[in-house]
Amino acid sequence: MRIIGLTGGIGSGKSTVSNLFKAHGIPVVDADVVARSVLKKGTGGWRKVVGAFGDDILLPNGEVDRPKLGQVVFNDPDKRQLLNRLLAPYISSGIFLEVFKLWMKGYKIIVLDVPLLFEAKMDKWTKPIIVVWVDPDTQLQRLMERDGTTAEDAKSRINAQMPLDLKRTKADIVIDNSGSLEDLKEHFREVLVHVRKPLTWTEFGLSRDGALVAFVSILFGVIVCRKAL
Repeated sequence: MRIIGLTGGIGSGKSTVSNLFKAHGIPVVDADVVARSVLKKGTGGWRKVVGAFGDDILLPNGEVDRPKLGQVVFNDPDKRQLLNRLLAPYISSGIFLEVFKLWMKGYKIIVLDVPLLFEAKMDKWTKPIIVVWVDPDTQLQRLMERDGTTAEDAKSRINAQMPLDLKRTKADIVIDNSGSLEDLKEHFREVLVHVRKPLTWTEFGLSRDGALVAFVSILFGVIVCRKAL
C-alpha cells in the first residue's frame, strides 16, 4: 500500500490538488474532516478541549464554536500548541481508522491530506511527500482575495504556519502552484504518473492483496509441512 503525504500552506492550493486526486479515483483522507469529527459534542476530544478552554468556546447547542476557538488560539502560540497537543492523539487515531477502512476495501494508493504533516511527525508514515508550494506574494494575494482580509491579517495567518520554503525542502515532490489553474493541472498530471507507478514489493506486502497472498502462502506452507510429518 502506498500512502502519499500531501501538505502545503494556507492559500497554496492544497485543497485543489486534493480534489484532483479524488477526481482521478484516488481516495483522500482529509485531516481537517477528521479534526471536525473528533471535536463533536460528547467525544473525547470535545471533553479535552472544553476542559482546557472553558464553556465560552461552545455554541448554545453545546458544539464547539470553531471560528471562536480559532480566534482564541490564532495569535497565541502556546494555546495553539496546547490545542494541537490535546487533539493529536484523537486525530491520529481517526486518520488510522479511515486508512484502515480504505485498506479493507482494497485500495493500494491512499493520499493523506494533512496541513500539519511535518509538525505532527506524520511524514514518517508517508512516501512520497508532496508539498503544494506557492511564492509568498501570490500566497498573500490569494489569501486576501479568498477571505476578504487585510494584508496584515493574512500575513499573521501565514506566519502562524511552518514556512512553505521550509516544507519544500522536506518534500519528495513539489507542485509549484504560482501560476494558473491550467498550469496546476499540468503539474498534477506529471505527479499522477509518478504516484501511479507499480507498487514496490514492500508496498504490495502492506496492501490487502499482499496480506492475503502472505496468508495463503503461510497456510500452504503449514499444510505441506504437516503432510511431510
